[in-house]
Amino acid sequence: MASSATKRRSRTEHDEGGDDRLSPEQEQRRQMALRHVRQYPDPVLRVSTEDVTEFDDELVALVERMTSIMGDAAGIGLAAPQLGLRLRLFTFQPEEGAAEAVVNPKITWSSDETDVDIEGCLSLGDEVRVPVRRPSAIKVEAKTATGEDKVWELDDYYARVFQHEMDHLDGVLMIDRVEDDESRANAMARLRPRP
Repeated sequence: MASSATKRRSRTEHDEGGDDRLSPEQEQRRQMALRHVRQYPDPVLRVSTEDVTEFDDELVALVERMTSIMGDAAGIGLAAPQLGLRLRLFTFQPEEGAAEAVVNPKITWSSDETDVDIEGCLSLGDEVRVPVRRPSAIKVEAKTATGEDKVWELDDYYARVFQHEMDHLDGVLMIDRVEDDESRANAMARLRPRP
């Protein structure tokens, strides 16, 4: 996920002349990483995924690969379908600390309170940013890459990141959640293939 949430700027968003701008080397690494990320309208982005059943060295290696691609692409989250894999798995980068894997996640609670904020997505390109309404807080039960149970209680920015990545696991894209017809039309116009 690439987001321009109001409380925290995404690492994929840059100000003209600001400190958030990537160096030429970082931008080159980002472009190389994005070559691994499936882009709209790739059909794999619309397919539901299946639970991970094997928690082995192969899964750990996959998580390491996803984490590397996510970091190089300057993303905050990356779901397995974005790499063409039909697995219920995504990685995300907390504000501090190492990136984490979320395997077979289920939202077990969500707040009645919702919030609309602008979202971006590594699979939809830098030009597409849309307002999306989501619950402000959620509770998620999942497994780690080594098969241990883990519970996340999230609000605001990370609740949004988790919901965005979990949508990928069900073949749902942020453009499907846009309520404003004009924003949806503008996004679709930018996604339409150009001659």
